[in-house]
Amino acid sequence: MKTHRHGAALLAASALLALPAAADDAAMRSALEPVNTRGTEVFTWDLEQKKSGFRAMEALFPARTVTGAATPSPLPAGAPLAAYEPGGIQAGRLAGFMAEEYVAGLIVVHDGKVRLERYGLGQSAADRWTSFSVAKSITSTLVGAAIRDGYIEGLDTEITRYIDALEGTAYDGVTVRQLLTMTSGVAFNEDYADPDSDIRRLYREPPAPGIDASVGFMRHQPREFAPGTQWRYKTPETNLAGLLVMEATGKPLAEYLAEKIWQPYGMERDATWLVDHVGNEQGGCCLQATLRDYARFGRFILDGARIEGESILPAGWLAAATSTQADTGFPGGYGYQWWPLGDGTFQARGIFGQFIHLDPERRLVVAIVAAWPGPREPERRAAQIQLAREIAAAIDAEERN
Repeated sequence: MKTHRHGAALLAASALLALPAAADDAAMRSALEPVNTRGTEVFTWDLEQKKSGFRAMEALFPARTVTGAATPSPLPAGAPLAAYEPGGIQAGRLAGFMAEEYVAGLIVVHDGKVRLERYGLGQSAADRWTSFSVAKSITSTLVGAAIRDGYIEGLDTEITRYIDALEGTAYDGVTVRQLLTMTSGVAFNEDYADPDSDIRRLYREPPAPGIDASVGFMRHQPREFAPGTQWRYKTPETNLAGLLVMEATGKPLAEYLAEKIWQPYGMERDATWLVDHVGNEQGGCCLQATLRDYARFGRFILDGARIEGESILPAGWLAAATSTQADTGFPGGYGYQWWPLGDGTFQARGIFGQFIHLDPERRLVVAIVAAWPGPREPERRAAQIQLAREIAAAIDAEERN
């Protein structure tokens, strides 16, 4: 039996305005001209446009607020990570990384305490920055929460049970598990450099009126492989995962995130989440939050996704979500919208350099927000991974001495 959202939870298209998350955004908004298209121009923004736009996406695109906690959870300062302090053996390395990798913010939280925090590109601790696909790992977590809450039957339930607009399409027979692991078999080309790719068309072409934008596009895509047999990265499939949660819970995704994580775990500041033309949050992209709240989300995951001692996720979910579930052709593969590295660590990643690295053994979170020149730059991603490993090695060295 399908459960559908209450009509009152939807935003009418005529009322889709960026929602202010705090009064101090007003000055930033007044300095930016709203974007009138659906967002493909971000792929060609120069550095100055990224510096202003990535910290104020809700000023340019329709968004819904994710309400923060009335009393934020502490993120206390720990002992500075000596190797990266002025005069430390890695101080020059860190300064070079910040400049060469266009870093707007970097934070290291070890055992629940801030050991290192730096900002660049005019960013501050109070500013939000867009997540791009880091949001995928958050949406995946909300799918798990909806299963734990009984809204979604389970991972092997077919998604058309909840998204009936996909019935009779290539998504017939596709399960929640296959959606989360991006093994649906539905064809989609996510080449950001190709102006005629599916991902560019999805956000460039006028959406189908009155229907979720990703449903309107993906219901016309053909089946390329049998479900569960091949991995292909597809942002609209995480948008569909977000819609799955919305349809099952009867709540906007931003509201469910606030209810399950943002408020009870004590996120310090309101976040915002971009929505499509019918008011549906885009689960595959574009949550805007502060660097410290991204770090808190990482700490939440390392804490076992627990609120007041009880996990919001089904038993065994995190172990499965953050380990290899699909072969990508690269070490570690893909989990449930997480990138495992095969060594016990795993990451949330977004284009243009967004990054949350989690190391459960060391209880270590390394979060980075950035403005790379290009959306996908493998050498820059490798540099982030290497820095996270160097930070882990510096912590190990401290503990040996």
